[in-house]
Amino acid sequence: MTDLIKALEADERGFPQLHPGDTVRVHVRIVEGNRERVQVFNGVVIRLRRGGNDANFTVRRIASHGIGVERTFLLRSPRIEQIEVVRHAKVRRAQLYYMRERRGKSARMKERRV
Repeated sequence: MTDLIKALEADERGFPQLHPGDTVRVHVRIVEGNRERVQVFNGVVIRLRRGGNDANFTVRRIASHGIGVERTFLLRSPRIEQIEVVRHAKVRRAQLYYMRERRGKSARMKERRV
């Protein structure tokens, strides 16, 4: 039984290692009626929850007129086509909830060289 659980948890699809503060581009499959398309969601990872098959991450971006949009993705979801890490940021916290109050220049983070 434990071999089955380990086999299910080892189902990695080659996604890059994510960290809080990373700017990512998530390609998500969207179903509209009988059509399917891929939509890209750009933003900063503000939360990363590790939990085996239940692992998820939250991405925040600023939409038009300065409205913040957050979206939570299951890491092992079949709807996620691809995850691209655009840049890494140097952060000192695991959850970046303080970014919700930041606007403009105060919302910038220092880049971490990898």
